[in-house]
Amino acid sequence: MKKIRLLFLPVVVLLITSCSSVKVMTDYDTKADFKDYKTFAFYKTGIDKAQISDLDKKRIMRAIETELLAKGMTKSATPDVLVSLFTKSRERININDNNYGWGMGYGWGWNPWMWGGANRLDVNQYTEGTLFLDIIDAKNKELVWQGIGTGALSSSTSMERKEERIKEFVAKIMAEYPPKANK
Repeated sequence: MKKIRLLFLPVVVLLITSCSSVKVMTDYDTKADFKDYKTFAFYKTGIDKAQISDLDKKRIMRAIETELLAKGMTKSATPDVLVSLFTKSRERININDNNYGWGMGYGWGWNPWMWGGANRLDVNQYTEGTLFLDIIDAKNKELVWQGIGTGALSSSTSMERKEERIKEFVAKIMAEYPPKANK
């Protein structure tokens, strides 16, 4: 019985870690010269439109600032780029049909003609959030880079865990800035 439990452990670990991942996509203006962008400021007009709490906006902006400072940029009143953000969220349902047992020629594992074993349906509801980070050329007022991160939002009421999740989203998105071809 211990061997069976050990076989299912990697599957459980994979499911737990896959729920915490952030999927990132980016897009950028191939004509923009990202080497010229050395200073930044936040685009208040854009950030004010984001439909999240002011506390979460502050958390996201602090995480962005940390990432940009680590890349050698500086915050300025006369910036090269403006940083804006907006968010979306939606409810998601994840259904896992865990039909496993033994029987007709299949040995251990899934079996539609199962004799024994177990048939368990797991339904999990969660909120999926998407964070959009925009880098705007301050002189031309044109979007030059956009990073999009999507992942499950933490249902934890712990402020520390919430802040860590926000940092994870921002770090994974900002890891793609500036684009590799224009570094």
